[in-house]
Amino acid sequence: MTESPSIVSGSGAPKEADSRIVFALDLPSVDEARRAALAVRDAVGMLKVGLELFVAAGPAAVGIGRDAGRPVFLDLKLCDIPETVERAVASAAALGVRYLTVHAGGGAAMLSRAANVAARSPSPLTVLAVTVLTSLDAADLADQGIAEDSATHVLRLARLAWAAGLRGLVTSPQEVRILREALGAEALLVTPGIRPAGAAAADQKRVATPAQAIVDGADLLVVGRPIRAAPDPLQAARAVVAEIDQALAARSRREGAR
Repeated sequence: MTESPSIVSGSGAPKEADSRIVFALDLPSVDEARRAALAVRDAVGMLKVGLELFVAAGPAAVGIGRDAGRPVFLDLKLCDIPETVERAVASAAALGVRYLTVHAGGGAAMLSRAANVAARSPSPLTVLAVTVLTSLDAADLADQGIAEDSATHVLRLARLAWAAGLRGLVTSPQEVRILREALGAEALLVTPGIRPAGAAAADQKRVATPAQAIVDGADLLVVGRPIRAAPDPLQAARAVVAEIDQALAARSRREGAR
């Protein structure tokens, strides 16, 4: 992959220093999100600010990362004309976020301009191209006039983003293995739709366990509800970390056997 997902150690660094969990702060207010972030920061590597929180609070939501000592993943899934997205990426860079999402379906020109802005950012910024939302399946794609299955469509969009200069991709865990095999170690693969064994899928359709996603080649796992809704969120996050650690060891053994 393009970079290590581990968190720089130092004051306030998580006990699980290489945590690959991106904790989704999908909450309606900054105060609630800050409390949730502080409760689990010892076990997560990054905080995700999505549409709900950003629309409610704006740039103040990004400040939660500073309070918790974690980098911020700004998940806005930008998709607009190239000029508008270029300016929005520049604004996100000025906020100091570490990751920012755009829709791969926005087209080559939009993706290329987003990549170029990120490359010029004075602070590290990785733009991630979202392929197909985890809430969609083949029937949903067919409703949009897309005849190919989700895996084929994900790979098509991933190659489009890759050609435009982006090396980070967001995909469901069901397509991670395909993208890893197609794009190699340079790709940074981020997977939402993570559900520990026994957890409800809710509105997600293409899901997998943390272990399966890691074994198949994921780098970072976006986890929200299974941690937020747990009776003890920190313990729930640490359970996911333990599962990830076991899966990383299994992946290492598998790669060493090749």
